[in-house]
Amino acid sequence: MSISTCEAEYIAALSCCSQILWIQQQLRDYGLNYTCTLMYIDNNATMSITNNPVKHNKTKRIEIRHHFIRDCAEKKLIELVKIDSDNNLADRFSKAFDRSQFEFLIKMIDIINPE
Repeated sequence: MSISTCEAEYIAALSCCSQILWIQQQLRDYGLNYTCTLMYIDNNATMSITNNPVKHNKTKRIEIRHHFIRDCAEKKLIELVKIDSDNNLADRFSKAFDRSQFEFLIKMIDIINPE
C-alpha cells in the first residue's frame, strides 16, 4: 500500500514498465526489435525519482523491488517522456469532462473527423 501520491504514481509507472518489457519480448519473438519505448508520465515527482538514483525523502518507504524502472531507463529499454495533464489520454478516459473536452478526445484518438 502506498502512503503518498508520488509513491502510488511511481509504482503505477513500474507496472506500465513491466507491461512494456513484456510487449518488447513478444515482438522479439517475432523478429522485431523495439527498445527505448516511450513511456509518458504526467507526474514530476515520478520522473524525478526515476531519473535520480540518489535516495531522498520521497523514496525511503518505496521497496527496492519497485526501483526496477530505474534500471530499465538506464538500459534504454524505456524512455520517460513528460506529458502535461491536458494531453494525457489516460486522464481523459478516467475523469469526468465537459462536451468540449469530449470532442477534443474524439479528435485525439481519431474516432471520427468532425466537419
